[in-house]
Amino acid sequence: RNNTLHKHLSTPPTQMFPLNQWHRLLVYVILKISKLIVKRNEWIRALETFPGPPKHWLFGHVREFKQDGNDMYKVVKWGESYPLAFQMWFGPFVSILNIHHPDYVKTILASTEPKDDLSYRFLIPWIGDGLLVSGGQKWFRHRRLLTPGFHYDVLKPYVKMMADSAKTMLDKWETHSKSDESFELFEHVSLMTLDSIMKCAFSSNTNCQTVGGGESGTNSYIKAVYELSDLVNVRFRTFPYHSEWIFQLSPHGYKYRKACNVAHSHTEEIIRNRKEALKDEKELGRIQAKRNLDFLDILLCARDEDQQGLSDEAIRAEVDTFMFEGHDTTASGISWTLYSLACNPEHQQICRDEVISALEGRDTMEWEDLSKIPYTTMCIKESLRLYPPVPGMSRKLTKPMTFFDGRTVPKGCLVGTSIFGIHRNATVWENPNAFDPLRFLPKNSAKRSPHAFVPFSAGPRNCIGQNFAMNEMKVVVAQTLKRYQLTEDPTKKPKMIPRLVLRSLNGIHVKIKPVDLVP
Repeated sequence: RNNTLHKHLSTPPTQMFPLNQWHRLLVYVILKISKLIVKRNEWIRALETFPGPPKHWLFGHVREFKQDGNDMYKVVKWGESYPLAFQMWFGPFVSILNIHHPDYVKTILASTEPKDDLSYRFLIPWIGDGLLVSGGQKWFRHRRLLTPGFHYDVLKPYVKMMADSAKTMLDKWETHSKSDESFELFEHVSLMTLDSIMKCAFSSNTNCQTVGGGESGTNSYIKAVYELSDLVNVRFRTFPYHSEWIFQLSPHGYKYRKACNVAHSHTEEIIRNRKEALKDEKELGRIQAKRNLDFLDILLCARDEDQQGLSDEAIRAEVDTFMFEGHDTTASGISWTLYSLACNPEHQQICRDEVISALEGRDTMEWEDLSKIPYTTMCIKESLRLYPPVPGMSRKLTKPMTFFDGRTVPKGCLVGTSIFGIHRNATVWENPNAFDPLRFLPKNSAKRSPHAFVPFSAGPRNCIGQNFAMNEMKVVVAQTLKRYQLTEDPTKKPKMIPRLVLRSLNGIHVKIKPVDLVP
């Protein structure tokens, strides 16, 4: 064995890997880099009318983002120097036009341009080619087939299920209410919204808030979602990871595949169980006669004008997409709203008085109550403005696009919409960092562009589940305020960080006390 090893170590590389193969590899690498340099120069010329902050020749603006909780404010600060839009570079070859003004975002959101094929491509192994990332006719067909799943009649019975899930979470909070210490609420809220989505969309009672999660451990699916969100962000920021084979061979790639397997086994079990339950029922009307329809019923029974349904692969992609989108974004919205109210006790008390009046002695929300809490709704919207659950999104142009001021970007350009930047833009919002729910009084909203507030995007590719999300936020916030008084912990200020949804590096901490014990 030693002789064999010595022979291999003493063999010149050109004999182990023939010279002509080395030559071909070298030529391939040189050609690849040359093409990238040519493309880079083309984008520099194409975006020259959109100046941006100074960049590093190799890293672009990547090193400006320290992942320390201040990155979001940096984009807003740049926006003050570069009105409407500016170019950003991620590495030496990837440029994005970053939009942060309603008049610009109106143009891109009014189109049906597809999501970009860079950052969203990294999601496909996880959530498949579902509504979030698909484009063209496929997106149009799926959107049409899924829309009935969000009809008023389907959403109405969900409110009671949301209220039950919220009650379970608030019951668990009793122990925290007896302590003077703050606690981290994002994980609790994530489990609660997962519980809700399982009940509402998939008619599945998992008891995930009390079994396999909660105080003693984290639900394996929630843990996988956290890890996948972080890994997608790491991959986007690490230029070599844009290569599929480099990422797959890396430790991060291994973790990503492992977390994907956990997420997929969760959704596959849901689909398998429902298909078994529906094997004798193919008509929605007959199912509806027995129980309330849910999202999965509509997904499995959906048919287009040619009586063609969704493939098994498409069904899993939509379930994976809605499972993630339907619980993680809502968890972010609820958590930051509760934090906002903890920081603004005067608004919290107005909301509480309104909720108590609307519930008329009851502890849980019902469908009819959703329209009786306008001030609370304005507070939720103001929190969504300050802390949008999805802080940004990106499209790739299939044709040139001209904006209202005459500036044009070419086909192939990546156009990013900074929702956080629009919502904090001082030319659009007076005193943009202040919490002021009265901005959303109808008379004040009428004075603004409808694209000044876009937490659910806008236009044809807006969030299909926005009514579901708003209903759940109203239910959870209302029931929480009915039961507990929230106060902030000044020693644990959250550090905002954009992942797939807006999170906090150090968690979101609040203190709570039962309302009936507050003097």
